[in-house]
Amino acid sequence: MTSRAFELQMLGYGLTTANICYHLPDHPHLLQLYVWQEYDLAPKFPTLKGFLDFWSRELDGVLHSVQVAHDRLIGPAEWKAVNGVFTLQ
Repeated sequence: MTSRAFELQMLGYGLTTANICYHLPDHPHLLQLYVWQEYDLAPKFPTLKGFLDFWSRELDGVLHSVQVAHDRLIGPAEWKAVNGVFTLQ
């Protein structure tokens, strides 16, 4: 049985990390940092957009900024045929 993360990577998803800065509800002059990480599709990031929509709709902390990093961990181009085996001592 394969893991959900591996299956998503084989479908083209990559690990996405978002640093979300938001204003604290009780102290609007202070910024808090939240780190979100999930597998998502670049460049449209539907999962991240869904999370940010939920945040805006349900949570009190007003978003200040979002920084996104994305890395495709496994892709079809990384699979290569091996023509031989090399033994190192």
